[in-house]
Amino acid sequence: MTTLEILLVVFVGFAGGLAVGTGFVAFLVVLGVIPRLTQLTKTMKRIHAYEWGAVFGALVGGWVSLRHSVFHLSNYWLAPIGLLHGIFVGMLAAALTEVLNVWPILAKRIGVDERIVALLMAIAFGKVAGSLFHWLYFVDHFR
Repeated sequence: MTTLEILLVVFVGFAGGLAVGTGFVAFLVVLGVIPRLTQLTKTMKRIHAYEWGAVFGALVGGWVSLRHSVFHLSNYWLAPIGLLHGIFVGMLAAALTEVLNVWPILAKRIGVDERIVALLMAIAFGKVAGSLFHWLYFVDHFR
């Protein structure tokens, strides 16, 4: 690669990082995910710890995704790590849907106002079934 090509790759990578970072910050600020999470957990005094956790989590996640990181851990660590990932994704999805009032709007639009509990259970069971299918078929299939 020439110097010009390397500079172009660096510029495009930096621009992409800025775009993703800006979107992440906009998501957290506009939707008020962190303040709402501190309200729900009654830990308003620790809001700065949540904010720094989000910053460092984004930095570490970005760094790990750019490298070929291999963690030599026992298979016994898979369940707790998967559980923590699931809790994180679930809390993020719950915060997003709570802030946007997605479920009542969706139930009203598709005409199942009186069956919102069934809608939520269908979504939850669908997520579980999809996750199990993914892990049992794709992950074990390609080992």
